[in-house]
Amino acid sequence: MAHKHSQEEFNELVTAFFQGRMSRRRFIRRATQLGLSAALISRILPASLAAGGDFLESSPVAPNESPITRERVEYLQSKPYKNTTINVMVIRSAVGDCVEYHAPRWEEETGAFVNLTKVPIETLHQEIFADLKGKGQYDVYQTAAWFYGDFFTADKPAILEIAPFLKDPRYPFWDPDQFLPAMRRLYTWQGKLYGVLFDADAQILYYRKDVLGNADYQERFKSKLGYDLPNPPKTMQEMHDVASFFTGWDWNGDGRDDWGISLHGKVNEQGFFHFLTLAAPYVISPNNKYFYFNPDDMKPLINSEGHLRALEDYVRFLANGPREQIGWTLEQGWNVFLTGHAVMEPTWGDLPTLAQDRARSSVQGRVGAAIIPGTTEAFNPLTKQWEKSSLNAVGNTNGGSWHGVISSLSKQKEAAYDFLAFMANRKNAFFNVTNGWTGVQPAMKYEYFPPVGTGKVEEWENQGWDKDDAIAYLSAYYANLVLPAQEIYLRIPGAADYWHELDVRVSSVLSGATKPKDALDDLYQAWEQITDRCGREIQKKLYADSYAG
Repeated sequence: MAHKHSQEEFNELVTAFFQGRMSRRRFIRRATQLGLSAALISRILPASLAAGGDFLESSPVAPNESPITRERVEYLQSKPYKNTTINVMVIRSAVGDCVEYHAPRWEEETGAFVNLTKVPIETLHQEIFADLKGKGQYDVYQTAAWFYGDFFTADKPAILEIAPFLKDPRYPFWDPDQFLPAMRRLYTWQGKLYGVLFDADAQILYYRKDVLGNADYQERFKSKLGYDLPNPPKTMQEMHDVASFFTGWDWNGDGRDDWGISLHGKVNEQGFFHFLTLAAPYVISPNNKYFYFNPDDMKPLINSEGHLRALEDYVRFLANGPREQIGWTLEQGWNVFLTGHAVMEPTWGDLPTLAQDRARSSVQGRVGAAIIPGTTEAFNPLTKQWEKSSLNAVGNTNGGSWHGVISSLSKQKEAAYDFLAFMANRKNAFFNVTNGWTGVQPAMKYEYFPPVGTGKVEEWENQGWDKDDAIAYLSAYYANLVLPAQEIYLRIPGAADYWHELDVRVSSVLSGATKPKDALDDLYQAWEQITDRCGREIQKKLYADSYAG
């Protein structure tokens, strides 16, 4: 290797290998002929080869993809989508910003251009379906999982199944078999995959483990309430006791009174999901899996005794957080916890992820996580009976689980899929779930630690995470997703309308304008009208199908 000619040959050899123009066996043979030692060759190979012989770990032509197929490398060298424009509609929020972040990186690789339009959440559903019924100007929609039912109301699906794309190694690689089952379900319809990996929402309880573990506070709590301070709370009553105990005094020592809990309740801002999550263990149980409708006749269950008690209980939490939270957006609710002024918050995985950002968080390394507390009795709305248990805990996948789907009207289907798959590639997907500003949560096994998945704590630490925060977060998130009792996600046609009516009425109750029972009785009638408009028998069938998977 001392000669200039040999050095040039070596550089050409490595370039050819990294670009996928040379097999592993041929690379080793030629490298040996050039005089490279076995030790040097072994150091080169792991840096470039993935576990499978058909994959490269990286390539200069695709610095933002890993792993990558050799066919993909060759395909990119031709700038396959040069001068191609795809039109993408996203929500005006963190997850939309995340798509915007990845767009220029994909453009650089492919020669394409992404024309991005951001739409407020309150009009997103309307904008998507107006486009589908009109000119069909958009190739990609960033959809919430609850929009799915509306994509399948016509004879032909309004969005494309992605199985044909997955078979082609020229596209960015991602593996749907890595989905956790609870999350894959939100990307499918009747067993077929339509969505491309992006977000994976669920709500669990985050808490200050240092505060609940404080010996002085434990003694004061026991003296006041007669039992040990729960660390963390396992029942709703314990959660109320903890929230009440830590409200109205300066437990963080900064001279200001602090709070037991933080929420966000602004209408049209997904605050209604807090109610759905906290209400689940009052209704769902081993003997009842239905939260929304009676499957026999599609009559709403929403004004049952269980739902009523849950809403009354939800209102009780208001006194344990700032009154202003009923008008707060997501980030306003999170900030109270992140700045160290709330002990608990039941919410999405954005919270522990944002907690790793020291520029906006003072709680890194002190964030505990647990499943949502359960109840000791649940109301079965089908039998109309209360049923007691030692602990009724219920899992959820509540939230948008925002991800891209391809319009059936798209004239740039291949480029549209390529862009979505680029963001689903492991390198980009892992970046998304470990950085709080993206609004993205973990859906794939490789993002979780053994024995659940194949992830490594060091990978999270390299992204700036506190080790214990990462372990607590992923352990609780997974535990929530595999609980035997689950609040099955509503994805039938009209789901956006059903939930909007719920959102408006919960907000009215939180503001004090409406009594809980009056709001739920009124909601019952509003849901009946939506069901009749959509077709009761059709809704009945699709509701049953949604529970079948």
